Amino acid sequence: MALLVTKFGGSSVASMEKIKNIALRIKGMRDQGNDIVTVVSAMGDTTDELIDLAAKTGGSDCCREMDMLLATGEQQTAALLALTLKGMGCQAISLAGWQAGIESDNSYSKAKICGVHPSRIEDELALGNVVVIAGFQGISPEGDITTLGRGGSDTTAVALAASLDAKRCLIFTDVDGVYTADPRIVKEANKLKTVSYGEMLEMASLGAVVLQPRAAEYAMHYNVEVEVLSSFSFNPGTIITEVGKMEKQRMVSGVAHDRNCARFALFDVPDQPGVAKDLFKALAQNSINVDMVIQSAMRDDRNDIAFTIEKNDLKKAIPIVEELVKYLGASGMSYGDDVAKVSIVGAGMQSNPGVAADMFEALADEGINIHMISTSEIKVSCLIDEAEIEPAVKTLHRKFKLGKVD
Repeated sequence: MALLVTKFGGSSVASMEKIKNIALRIKGMRDQGNDIVTVVSAMGDTTDELIDLAAKTGGSDCCREMDMLLATGEQQTAALLALTLKGMGCQAISLAGWQAGIESDNSYSKAKICGVHPSRIEDELALGNVVVIAGFQGISPEGDITTLGRGGSDTTAVALAASLDAKRCLIFTDVDGVYTADPRIVKEANKLKTVSYGEMLEMASLGAVVLQPRAAEYAMHYNVEVEVLSSFSFNPGTIITEVGKMEKQRMVSGVAHDRNCARFALFDVPDQPGVAKDLFKALAQNSINVDMVIQSAMRDDRNDIAFTIEKNDLKKAIPIVEELVKYLGASGMSYGDDVAKVSIVGAGMQSNPGVAADMFEALADEGINIHMISTSEIKVSCLIDEAEIEPAVKTLHRKFKLGKVD
């Protein structure tokens, strides 16, 4: 008998009809002799609806109360799914995140899992129950409910799979796997049979929405085998595993893109120790993640610093950077959210020189200007005008012949 951890996202449980279909699928896996732990998201647009309701109160800037509110969406789904399973004659019990033993820090709305103590889950499995857990949430050291950020149910599922030593973590979503590019942009996009942990982490961080970046990082750290597959079909999905278990290493596995980008530039910043520390520490203290960073060549003991953040952090970042311009003695700043990031990812890139040059050539041939570049061993990212993101994805997909892989 295998232990499987499954996760069903909001589109998979958007209505009672879909919840019933999910319950049938879970019951089928249980009838095959498997122990099942299921993590669920809120139904459909429930989270957005709760945010809209909170906005009408005038107090939606209180992160603690927002976490209390938003956590109820997943709890509704968990209870409804457990009730549906019971109605089908399948033993089940629903648990909130804190009941499942998920401990977090106290960073409301963006909490991180600090530990998992699954003794209650193990007890319920021993009683023959399917255990349905509200995803996206944990409990802080102060005993407050916290949420793990958008997509946090993925992280919940992978963390539980690691702590329970599950055979596999199955992430059910509205697509049937990981593709070489967004199929909505590239019709020829090809589903990958396998993706390495490193590739999936890069793809998720760079805009691929099939798995949350923190979930990919957790899977890689704890060596949890994950399969991304569709809630609406029984086709095999994409298995995320270590490189050694893959059939082959591809030079480039996929093209990712991210529209959730904003850019800043600080002009004539004094070239002296501590400037970068002051700038990026101030942003970090306000929970603003910085991605790409470029510092220009020094001139007259001054230089320019450009960087990107998430677009939804732009409003919060503007006054912080304005104050830093004054504090650092820079001559000014500019910012905007008219940019996007396009990236190529592949475990084989580190042993194939010239991949970056091919990427730049493809973009140049398409007349697409590059504003910023960042690299790692297995990815190259370019910041470009947002209006050009779809042509960029298409030309890179063609350049690296990704319609023919697997």
